[in-house]
Amino acid sequence: MIPAVLPTYARAPLSFVSGKGSWLTEADGSRYLDLGAGIAVNVLGHAHPDLVAALKAQAETLWHTSNLYRIPNQEKLAEALVDATFADTVFFANSGAEAVECAIKMARKHFSAAGHEGRNTIITFAEAFHGRTLATIAAAGAEKLVKGFGPDMPGFKHVPFGDIDATRTAIDDSTAAIMVEPVQGEGGIKPADDAFLRALREICDEHGLLLIMDEIQCGMGRTGRLFAHEWAGVTPDIMAVAKGIGGGFPLGACLATERAASGMVAGTHGSTYGGNPLACAVGLKVMEKVADDDFLAEVRRKSSLLRQKLEGLVATHPDVFESVRGLGMMLGIRCKPANMDVVNAGYKAHVLVVPGGDNVIRLLPPLNITDEEIDEGIARLHKAAETIEAAQ
Repeated sequence: MIPAVLPTYARAPLSFVSGKGSWLTEADGSRYLDLGAGIAVNVLGHAHPDLVAALKAQAETLWHTSNLYRIPNQEKLAEALVDATFADTVFFANSGAEAVECAIKMARKHFSAAGHEGRNTIITFAEAFHGRTLATIAAAGAEKLVKGFGPDMPGFKHVPFGDIDATRTAIDDSTAAIMVEPVQGEGGIKPADDAFLRALREICDEHGLLLIMDEIQCGMGRTGRLFAHEWAGVTPDIMAVAKGIGGGFPLGACLATERAASGMVAGTHGSTYGGNPLACAVGLKVMEKVADDDFLAEVRRKSSLLRQKLEGLVATHPDVFESVRGLGMMLGIRCKPANMDVVNAGYKAHVLVVPGGDNVIRLLPPLNITDEEIDEGIARLHKAAETIEAAQ
C-alpha cells in the first residue's frame, strides 16, 4: 500500500524535532552534528535568532499579497542583490529549479525578442544538476534523471565538463547560451577550473551568447566568496540562486544584466508565491549577514581549517577515504567503499553528511559553524571510518 507521502525519497531512519546552530535533535533527545545543512541551505545554521526575529516580525504584519502589487521587501532584496553582484535586475521564485527555469526562458526570450527565433539551444555539461522539472532534467541530461519522463524537452546540447574544445565544437547557429555550475554539487563536488570559466566567458563574448551560471548550491558564501564565479574573475549574464539565499525559508532568484533580460516584459513570466513578504524578509537578513566582508573572510578561514583536518582524516583512513576536493565550505571526500556506507556509519556516529556523485560524501556545513564544532565533526567522522574498517 502506498504511503500518504509519495515515496520518491530514500529517507534515512531519522526524524528531527528541533535544531539549533549546527545541531539537530530527535524526539528522544539524540543530537546530531549537521555537516549537510539541508544540502547547503541552512547557511546560518538552524533557528538563527536574527532569522527567527525577521520572520516573526514579518509574520505579524503581512504574509502574502501576490505579485499583482508592489512588495517592498522584494524590492529591497533585489536592490541588495544588484548592489552586491553583476546583476541589474532580479526575478524571485520559490526554488532552485524555478530559478533555472527562469534563466532558460530568459535566454531564449532574449534572442526571440531580438528577431532570432532559431537561437534557442543551450549548451550544458555532463554530471550537471539543475533541478527536477522537465526542462531542468533535460538540461542535465543524465539517464537517471530523464528515464521514464520522455520525450525529453529539446533545446539542450551536452558536452563534457571542463572540455573547452567540445564546447566550441557544439556551438552552431541555434546556440543561445552556455549554462554551467562553477562547482558541480550533485555531480560530486567538482570545481570548474578558473581558466575554463574564463574561456566560457570569452566564447560567449566572441559568439554573442549568454553565459548562465547555476550557483544554487555553490552560491551565497558557500565557497568563501558571495558567489563562486568571483574566484575566476568572470561574470555571467544570468545566474540562478536558491538554497542558502533563504537560510531555510523557500526562496529562489534569477539575476540578470539589463541586456540579458531585455525580452522579459510584463506577462512573460510570473510566480504566485515568488518573492512574497515572508520569504524576502528572511532573504534580506541572510544577505545582511552573509554578504558582509568580515563574515566571508571568516568562512575562508574556517574552510581552510576544515580542509586541513579532512586531509588528515583521509590520511588516517586510507582504506575508507581516497581524496578531498572542493572549494570553501563546499567539500567532498571520495570514498573507497560505497559512499552510502560512509553516510550510514556517520548516522551511527551522530554526524550528518550528504551523498553525491562519483562516490563522494559532501560536507556542506553551516557557514557559521564554530572551530570546536569542526573538531567535533572530524572526531565523529573518524569514528564512522573506524566502524567501516572494523567491518572490512
